[in-house]
Amino acid sequence: MPIKEVAIPEERKAVLIGRDGKTKEEIESLTKTRITVSDGILIKGELENVLRAKNIVEAVGRGFSPKRALRLLDEDCQLEIIPLGGETKNTRKRLFGRVIGKKGATRRIIERSTGCFLSVYGKTVSIIGTAREIDLARSAVEDLLGGRQHGYVYARLKK
Repeated sequence: MPIKEVAIPEERKAVLIGRDGKTKEEIESLTKTRITVSDGILIKGELENVLRAKNIVEAVGRGFSPKRALRLLDEDCQLEIIPLGGETKNTRKRLFGRVIGKKGATRRIIERSTGCFLSVYGKTVSIIGTAREIDLARSAVEDLLGGRQHGYVYARLKK
């Protein structure tokens, strides 16, 4: 029986477990796995199910709500993580602000235009969607991180 260990930030473990353990139980039920939360997250089950649960757990760890992370149950969907580890804290904050936009407007525009879900958390920007959706969203995010104007990115998304 395959076992996979996943590390997620401590503050995201409570989100993974959910109220009275309901979220963890739902993920276990939908993926036919057993999830143990301790220092790391242990996932046991059949290989394909373990990999699916691992992606969901990683998505929750990257800031997605469990409801959004469950989109990864669709075999056409995947999780893409864009790291920004090499930046200073202030630079990262500025770049994340560009991706999020005023009151979350830029993130919402990218999500609506591409069909993806975006999460800006820790030192990463993460995307959940199909390969085509992720390509569009990644391109928009990379343009913004590279300094392109928001209007340019929005115009490209409309095409």
